[in-house]
Amino acid sequence: MRNLLSIDVEDYFNVSLLSKILPPEEWEHCPSFVVKYTERILEILDWSSTKATFFILGWIATHHPGLVKEISRRGHEIGSHSNAHRLVYEMTPSEFREDTRRCKETLEDITGVPVFGYRAPSFSIIPQSAWAYPILMELGFSYSSSTHPIHHDLYGNPNGHTTPHFVRWEGKALLEIPISTVRLAGQNIPFSGGGYLRFLPYEAIAAAIRKVNLKYGNIVVAYLHPWEINPEQPRYNVSLTKRFRHYLHLASTDRKLWRLVDHFAWGPFHEYVVEQWSAQAAPPAPELAASM
Repeated sequence: MRNLLSIDVEDYFNVSLLSKILPPEEWEHCPSFVVKYTERILEILDWSSTKATFFILGWIATHHPGLVKEISRRGHEIGSHSNAHRLVYEMTPSEFREDTRRCKETLEDITGVPVFGYRAPSFSIIPQSAWAYPILMELGFSYSSSTHPIHHDLYGNPNGHTTPHFVRWEGKALLEIPISTVRLAGQNIPFSGGGYLRFLPYEAIAAAIRKVNLKYGNIVVAYLHPWEINPEQPRYNVSLTKRFRHYLHLASTDRKLWRLVDHFAWGPFHEYVVEQWSAQAAPPAPELAASM
C-alpha cells in the first residue's frame, strides 16, 4: 500500500506555537534555514526515489522562489499552506479567501503548474471554521488535508472523520484527507507526523503504520516540517510545554525519515485524489478533471 507523504514548507519562525514572540513583522529579521533543511529532505527523498506533496507557505515562496522551482523540478507536487500561516478559525471568510488566493497564485506563477491541494496552518479547519470548504472549492482546490481527528489545544476534532471523505456544497465537492491516527482506549492517537514523529520511537511509528495499512486497510497520511530536522535554529524563552513541543529531538528526526522512506511506500496526494474522484464517481472540480 502506498501511503501519502507531505512536507509543510515553513521556517521555525512561521510556526503558530511561536507566533506571540515572532509575529509576521519580525520574520524578515530572523535567520532563515528553510532552504538548507528542505534541500536535506529532498536529498532523502531522492535517495529512496520517493515523491511527496510539499505544502508551501506563500511567504516562503515569495522569499525563496528558487526553492519552489527546485521542489517542482524534482517531480514533487506543490500544494498551498496558506500565505501567512494564520489559523483559519482566527480569520474572517473574506480574510481567508484573500490569504488563500494569494498563496495559490504565487505558487502557480512560480511553477507554471496548477495547485490542487490545500493544508490549513496547524490543521485549523475545525467544525467552527468549516465555512472554509466552500471558499476552497470556489478557488479551484480539489482536495484539502487540513484536519486532525484528535484532542489538541490549537486544533483538532476528536469526533471528526479519520479517513478521506468528500465534502459537498452546492453541486461542488472537495476531498478532505485527515492526518492518520490509531484507535487506543477509545481515543484517536496521533503518530504520523510533526511532534509525534519526533517524540515517539521509530518502532512505535512503524507498528502504527502497519496497523493502519494491514488491520484498518487504510493509507497513512504523514507530514513533516523542515524546521523539525533543524537543530541549528535559535532557542527562544518560551514555556516548558512549548520548549518540549518545538525543540525536542530536532537532531535525530531526519534519521526517522530515512527509515520511513526505506521501509514503507510513499507518494504524493494528487495521484491518490484522482483515484478517489474516479472511484466515487464524484463530479470533479474543473482543474482536476483537466488533469485526468
